[in-house]
Amino acid sequence: MFKWMTSRLNRSFLAATAAGLLMSTVIFLLIFLAMYETEISRERKEAVSQVNQLLRTSLENAMLKRDLDGLRNIVSGLGQQQNIVNVIITNPHGEIRFSDSSDLLGKHLAFDPSSPEATTGFITNHNGVEVLRSINPVRNKSPCIQCHGPTDKNPINGILYVDYDAASLRRRASATTLVLMGSGALIVVVNIIGGWWFIRRFVLKPIATLSTASNALSQGNLDTRVNLPGQNELTLLGHTFNRMAENLQGKIRELSEKEKFLQSLVDAIPDGVRIIDTDFRVLLVNNSFREQFCIDESSVQKYCYECSYNRTEPCVPTLITCPVYEIVKNRQPLKVLHHHYHSDGSPREVEIYAAPLITYTDGKEQLLIVESIRDLEKTIKYSQEQKLTELGRLATGVAHEIYNPLSSVRIALHASQNALAKISTPTNDINNYLEILDKEVDNCIEVTERLLKLGAPPGAPPMLVELEPLIHETISLLHWEAQNSHINIIENYENGLRVLATDNDLRMAALNLIQNAFHAMPHGGNLLISTSGDDQCIQINIQDDGMGIDPVDFKSIFDPFFSRRADGSNGTGLGLSIARSIIKNHGGKISAISKVGEGSTFTIQLPNPDKPPGCIS
Repeated sequence: MFKWMTSRLNRSFLAATAAGLLMSTVIFLLIFLAMYETEISRERKEAVSQVNQLLRTSLENAMLKRDLDGLRNIVSGLGQQQNIVNVIITNPHGEIRFSDSSDLLGKHLAFDPSSPEATTGFITNHNGVEVLRSINPVRNKSPCIQCHGPTDKNPINGILYVDYDAASLRRRASATTLVLMGSGALIVVVNIIGGWWFIRRFVLKPIATLSTASNALSQGNLDTRVNLPGQNELTLLGHTFNRMAENLQGKIRELSEKEKFLQSLVDAIPDGVRIIDTDFRVLLVNNSFREQFCIDESSVQKYCYECSYNRTEPCVPTLITCPVYEIVKNRQPLKVLHHHYHSDGSPREVEIYAAPLITYTDGKEQLLIVESIRDLEKTIKYSQEQKLTELGRLATGVAHEIYNPLSSVRIALHASQNALAKISTPTNDINNYLEILDKEVDNCIEVTERLLKLGAPPGAPPMLVELEPLIHETISLLHWEAQNSHINIIENYENGLRVLATDNDLRMAALNLIQNAFHAMPHGGNLLISTSGDDQCIQINIQDDGMGIDPVDFKSIFDPFFSRRADGSNGTGLGLSIARSIIKNHGGKISAISKVGEGSTFTIQLPNPDKPPGCIS
């Protein structure tokens, strides 16, 4: 029953209102009944007192006249009055001398002579009936001294008792109580109905509207609003709810936009990226990661060892360098080489750069691991494609370099054929032609060898490489382009300098820097290439007198994909970054100085393999 009443607000209100009004009515009736009975008793006592005064006067007159029969008639007649039960007169000792009921004569009634004043109160008489008894002492007076003696010894001549019916008083009080109870019940019913209507109309209905809107909002319907009439507190609460919903919708929209921006930002990273928690669960991946391993969104919320290693449990950290385990342990970034598995089961060589990411969830610090995953196969392919791109730009120059020797070969051959046709035995001219042919063919072979060295695949072990022939051969591939661009190349080499490097990588770095200088001189100019060395360092300087580099752009010239060519052509923005990466991988460094309008100088410093290390800081 209690659960049923408390399950709804209207039921609780009805029950509480009814109980409160009922208790108030009962308390009111009890207080009123007590006050009503007291008031009736007081009025009856006053009426009795007046009647008793008249009766006492009549009795005193009868006593003075010694008219005992008249006294008996007065007592008997008074006893016949409505609502009077008994009329009794006793002597000072309590013996009943006169009574409207003859069976009471001679009996005694207790009387306290120390309280000679008249009193009235409810008692139960000799028949067990509740009555309102009025006790009126009849005092001794001077006319009565002859019969009753002196007043100081006999202050009371007798006591008059009048018993009134108390039931009539009770009936009147009960009737009044019933009327009041009925009126109270009617008031309670009217109040409950009115209160229920008021609560339902002005409280429960708005609350139900707010509750329905709150449920809709909690289920994701952010367009939910309420429209409550009036200007009361619940209406203001409705306005507050609408503002809250609008703010919540705006915040969620803002968070959604930021989440989309973050996802787009992560997706724009060319390497595969994923975020993992300390329980090895993948929280986020980018498009590159999905494309690398041909997986879909279902990889999110999977474990990293499931989607990358085809395992059912975490990798053993003593057998493999686990980025999650190491970062949780040391809180430091690390780079490792791993085998990841494609969705088709084929292995992939990847380079992983992992770093810690500290976030806060519910006010508590949470450690996440960010992995940048590079597919080494694609990296090698990209590096090779970059080389081929640069070689394509050299194709025209190489063709021209090869074309001239071959033309000479063709002319010499034609001349040899003509000479042989005229004589039957070889002559000196034929020998000369053949020597020319041999020399030009050697030139073609040299050009081809240079091109092959430049385009050799990466990964060869480092070896001692002489700088002068390496740089000269690289420059020779650019002679035709330099002539067409009106660029004068000046070479100044210190003899005998060599470095420990990969031949084709160093050629590629030199090629990128020389071509970068060509682009800085769109109207031609001088390019000075020199080498020098000391006890610790080997230095290569590539100095042009071109347009120079804007100071605003200078800090970004080695950044990948940053391109600002003075000749206005579009570049990939990778030439200088590749050159710096190559030099750095060989333990060296590359630096530049530039002044707008005067040119730029790029300096390569490499360790001297013939001296102790210490050049490069």
